[in-house]
Amino acid sequence: MSEPQKRSVKIAGHATSVTLEPEFWECLREMAAERGQSVNQMVAEIDCTREANLSSAIRVFVVNELKKKAAG
Repeated sequence: MSEPQKRSVKIAGHATSVTLEPEFWECLREMAAERGQSVNQMVAEIDCTREANLSSAIRVFVVNELKKKAAG
């Protein structure tokens, strides 16, 4: 895995920094595109349901979505 990258995302009109490995950013972008959403929109949805810190919640979301895809 590559070094984590910090990026700014907007949630409810407020910018916040999120640090993820490039592989997670790439998956998140692809998933958002498949849903016709921006990364900001998808992160905002994840933020509404999270119980952990945002970076962890995004990683868990990505892994769960990949597991759903693999299961068919």
